[in-house]
Amino acid sequence: MTTHLVIETTRGKAVESRHLVDVAVCDASGRSVLACGDTDHAVFPRSAIKVFQAIPLIETGAADALGLDAGDLSLACASHSGEEGHVARAASILGKAGLGEADLECGCHWPFDQRVALALAQAGGAPNQLHNNCSGKHAGFLCTAIHEGEDPRAYVMPDHPVQRRVRDALADLTRTRPGEDQPAGIDGCSIPTYAAPLRSFAEGFARLAAGQNVDAGRAAAGRRLMAACMAEPWLMAGTRRACVALMEAAPGRVFAKTGAEGVFCGAVPELGLGFALKASDGATRAAEAAVAATLAHILRPHDGPLAERYDALSRTTLRNWKGTAVGEVRAAGL
Repeated sequence: MTTHLVIETTRGKAVESRHLVDVAVCDASGRSVLACGDTDHAVFPRSAIKVFQAIPLIETGAADALGLDAGDLSLACASHSGEEGHVARAASILGKAGLGEADLECGCHWPFDQRVALALAQAGGAPNQLHNNCSGKHAGFLCTAIHEGEDPRAYVMPDHPVQRRVRDALADLTRTRPGEDQPAGIDGCSIPTYAAPLRSFAEGFARLAAGQNVDAGRAAAGRRLMAACMAEPWLMAGTRRACVALMEAAPGRVFAKTGAEGVFCGAVPELGLGFALKASDGATRAAEAAVAATLAHILRPHDGPLAERYDALSRTTLRNWKGTAVGEVRAAGL
């Protein structure tokens, strides 16, 4: 398939808006299982590849040396909502390394969840860096630096050993040269972000899921991180988050991670497949519908009832301020 996956929003029986989504599904050999739109176009994956960025936390031995459990590893891959449990867990991880909130370099923002942000404000509080959706990932970075005996200061800079290890893992899994043959930039949490063809991210997740065409230890690290996220999805996201709904629909069978600007990446480990997608206009509602539709397509030949579950997740009813159903968000077809 070369045309985009189209996500429609309706009002009544009419289509009011359309979003175009590029989708890549690959196996570990790089074989394309599904390609919608331009899967060779370089995209910034943003937070959708936090599993790749957390691999050095496992590979260096830092996770085991500091006694990090599955919940800690899930938070290290998280774009969390800044809820109390997320904040406490991030502080706990830092504490295991003898560090605290002041050692983070991710910056702060109000919690993603509006109700959580309002409750914090009503209590007279204000956000700190632990509320940053990336605080778990940054806590993992700091744990790795401490374990390796490195100066943790400026760990967000491209030339710091922490970021060099991340860049090496990304290069290996995507078979690209981050920052050399594709654009590079600075992410919202201040670390480097590197663009690559969409299909390259799908292939990287497939390599981890299948344990093929990648170092066995690296594959084991990636699968351990994905397993932690599937076991503790709330810590990776939060209440009423799409990532949680997608993974809870098939416990232990599907890994899915969102990223800013309409990106989703993930894997179906039992099939050895990885996927990556991006809504051209960066719309989150389009990406969330598209990832559920993509998973339904992947699973339909293997598990019809589960595919139907993802089909249902690909459709969202739109309601007005009185709660009246006025339309829906839906995939036009795959």
